[in-house]
Amino acid sequence: MNAQYLSGFPLKLEGDPVPMVSFKKVTKSYGSLVVLDSLDLDIAEGEMVTIIGPSGSGKTTVLRMLMTLETINGGVIYVDGEPLTHMPSGNELVPANNRHLRRMRSKIGMCFQHFNLFPHMTALENCMEGPVHVLGLSKKEARERAEELLAMVGMADKRDQHPSRLSGGQQQRVAIARAMAMRPKVMLFDEVTSALDPEVIGEVTNVIRKLVAEHHLTMLMVTHQMGFAKDISDRVCFFYGGRIEEQGTPEELFGNPKRERTQQFLSAVKEAI
Repeated sequence: MNAQYLSGFPLKLEGDPVPMVSFKKVTKSYGSLVVLDSLDLDIAEGEMVTIIGPSGSGKTTVLRMLMTLETINGGVIYVDGEPLTHMPSGNELVPANNRHLRRMRSKIGMCFQHFNLFPHMTALENCMEGPVHVLGLSKKEARERAEELLAMVGMADKRDQHPSRLSGGQQQRVAIARAMAMRPKVMLFDEVTSALDPEVIGEVTNVIRKLVAEHHLTMLMVTHQMGFAKDISDRVCFFYGGRIEEQGTPEELFGNPKRERTQQFLSAVKEAI
């Protein structure tokens, strides 16, 4: 039986396109603290979605659960039409084994705030490491892929440099190329511009936009920088209290927020700027 109809959590109705990422009634709590409260969120293939909201609203938890760094307490997460942390067994979904988790993780790439490049490796070697040791590519294939991606992010001339010789913006572009070298279907970005100078943010925005367009990526991003969210997103979700309080296009959410909590948050952010 198709997993999308198992365990009382249908992924789609007959005839509808399957979302690339889907949270169905997902709950995450630590003791009595509820971080995500029965979250429903669908992200279409090729869509660029940004999550904003105050600290503690559950934003980063969404990314951590997609990276399987956090377990969920209830509900089901689907990626590319398959359950992420569960797998079908008969007519039920059961917790996934390591083999299933490894296969599902290969569909997801992540870029962090602090780059996390291997300091002893050059930019090229950083981008080759995963494809060789995880995907099993030959060094020749991995090198060709890494060189193509470094050129795409404007770092071809820095391919033999170690991270310590690169600026913050350059390191972030290498980190994006490294994640892309694994050929993920979904890219997660966690505060990727917060450690960068303002003039570099536009350059990283252009890189992400180009990669999304050329590789038809699905993107989910968490950021505190509203200008970046407005510039790059197809849809913005405002999280509050572990739920989506309001969502819409950047023009709708930033230009004419309907909910009082959204208005208060955006007003406070504007004042802080």
